[in-house]
Amino acid sequence: MTNSIAKLRYVGESFGVDSLTNGNIYDVLEFLPDDLVRVVDDSGEDYLYSFTNPKPIDGSSVGGRWETA
Repeated sequence: MTNSIAKLRYVGESFGVDSLTNGNIYDVLEFLPDDLVRVVDDSGEDYLYSFTNPKPIDGSSVGGRWETA
């Protein structure tokens, strides 16, 4: 079980099979400096994403934004 400190809804273009899906709610494990947030994504693992514009690093998607859930 994760120690979630918050929940965020991803709003934007879905990307990756195991990354972020539009409308899904994700557990936040940590807010970090430099615009980063650690969330448990669709893979079930925790990954770092941008807090202001979560998107894949390869630029294959425009990404989206987070909303408080």
